[in-house]
Amino acid sequence: MAVTLWCALCSCLLLCAYSMVPNPQNARITSINLRSILQWDAPRLHKGNITYTVQYKSINLPGNTYENVGTNLTLTECDVSSLSAYGNYVLKVRAESENDHSDWVTITFKPMDDTNIGPPDVKVKSESGSLHVDFIGPFAELDNWPLKKYYGSWNYRILYWKKDSSTEVTHIDTDHNSEILSQLEPWTIYCVQVQAVIPELNKTGELSEVLCEQTTHNGVTPVWIIVTVLIGSMLAIVISVPLCFFSFLYLYRLAKHVLCPSYIFPEHLKEFLSKPPSSSQDFSALPQEEHLFYDKLTVVSEESKNQNDETGDETSKTTEHLQHSEQEDSDLRIVPASEEA
Repeated sequence: MAVTLWCALCSCLLLCAYSMVPNPQNARITSINLRSILQWDAPRLHKGNITYTVQYKSINLPGNTYENVGTNLTLTECDVSSLSAYGNYVLKVRAESENDHSDWVTITFKPMDDTNIGPPDVKVKSESGSLHVDFIGPFAELDNWPLKKYYGSWNYRILYWKKDSSTEVTHIDTDHNSEILSQLEPWTIYCVQVQAVIPELNKTGELSEVLCEQTTHNGVTPVWIIVTVLIGSMLAIVISVPLCFFSFLYLYRLAKHVLCPSYIFPEHLKEFLSKPPSSSQDFSALPQEEHLFYDKLTVVSEESKNQNDETGDETSKTTEHLQHSEQEDSDLRIVPASEEA
């Protein structure tokens, strides 16, 4: 161990003597859902400012030359997500300080194989003794497309178990985005996780978070519930039928009173309306209004009997005058205007 440390120290001293820049250390790719970052560690035992250059070339194209991905980088990482997801590449990085630079450090990278598949989004719903599990994704970081579209084969694996018995795990593979977990014990809490599976690459994605949900009854309605519902329905019918009948009767009477009020039509109007109207009436046969002329009449009332005897003579004279007037009235004849003319 001491010999190794001594050799490393001697190498660093020689590099410093010749003003050479040490190589970057521990180059690696971190890729999740096709978002890929090339990372490395800064060289040790070097004073001064250091920048980095990253280049790539495609292995699938013979004779292809390296192209820059990033230059004058001050951080110890470089985003290489812009490279095609279907390619196969060689990446290299070197450190640079003023006019000096280190040797290239290379690493191979194949996005479809090297990227890690993240967990899908999962929803669990309990219904009729079963668990309805829906899941979607994950999605590519660069264009937000489902990763399912990048791969030729894609399945989802559903793992579930009783909460109190995590050792007995059951799994189901499906190529759909939902699944119904049936044949479960009623009123029992089950926990669920889902992950993506790529059979052609023998690759599995990260597991989703654990979701636990309690099942309800197993879908068979108990007898006591059926009896309760039937009794309730019968009581509702018994109560509602008379109520509806009396409500209808009341509304009928009210409508009849408003629309057809009860009153007796006069008999003389009935008799008049029952007769057919005359087709024509000769109004010329009716007598014309006659203009009648009358003499002036004077009416004298009888004097009260309790008057004084002093007016006796006047009373007798008045009586004679009245008798004379009555006689004149008897001789008076009403003469129409036509006769008078």
